Amino acid sequence: MSQVNLNNVGVVILAAGKGTRLNCTDRPKVMLEIGGKPIVSYIVNTLEKMGLSKEQIVLVVGFKKEIVEDYFGDKVSYAEQTELLGTAHAAFTGIKKLPENIENVLVLAGDDSAFYTAETLEKFMSNHILGGNKVSLLTAKVENPFQLGRIVRHENGDVEIIEKEYLTEEQEKINEISTGTFCFDRYWYEDMFPTMPKLRKLGEYGLPTALAMVRDKKEKYDIVILENPQEWFGINTLEQLEEAKKRLNQ
Repeated sequence: MSQVNLNNVGVVILAAGKGTRLNCTDRPKVMLEIGGKPIVSYIVNTLEKMGLSKEQIVLVVGFKKEIVEDYFGDKVSYAEQTELLGTAHAAFTGIKKLPENIENVLVLAGDDSAFYTAETLEKFMSNHILGGNKVSLLTAKVENPFQLGRIVRHENGDVEIIEKEYLTEEQEKINEISTGTFCFDRYWYEDMFPTMPKLRKLGEYGLPTALAMVRDKKEKYDIVILENPQEWFGINTLEQLEEAKKRLNQ
């Protein structure tokens, strides 16, 4: 099992999104069902199996939050994102809700994390803590990276996430993508967030900016490639929702 003590690790799951492309009008996107259960319930289940308590698991809710709260009850903790100001803001909202003893935080999206295994997450968190990193990012090499941000690795060793809106033709050929799954040193993140600039085109605070900030401050960060890229699966369209159902059956 894990090489590190998970008692002072917290997890923030982003679950406030509306799912416009999936025509979710009556419930949050993460509450769409695969295999008869909400997408987000699979990751919550995995975290519980890892022995994390309800205080250590925070769901960041927003749109139709009562549906999420009714389903999970007191199995997890909740933080409400009243204004949808982006993923980094949602993470900050969730982190503030964690108990004071939590030193490192895993941040993931409720709509693309259903297939992560406990082993993958434990390994990722252990690597982050033992490495003394301020930021760790999980990436994946995928066959069809269309509509996803890419990981650009520079010759000097620097790594950056280029959002899909900003990709050059050359960068579009890259198949390594950001899963959006991060580990953060909690104190570093809480200090950094108030100084974070908004993303130019989107006008909101994005988690990729945290990577740029740790890099610019010359602090320690790590990029970990997911061993089994099938474990990350983003659900943004009805086709992907159907594909997720098929994967579950396999």
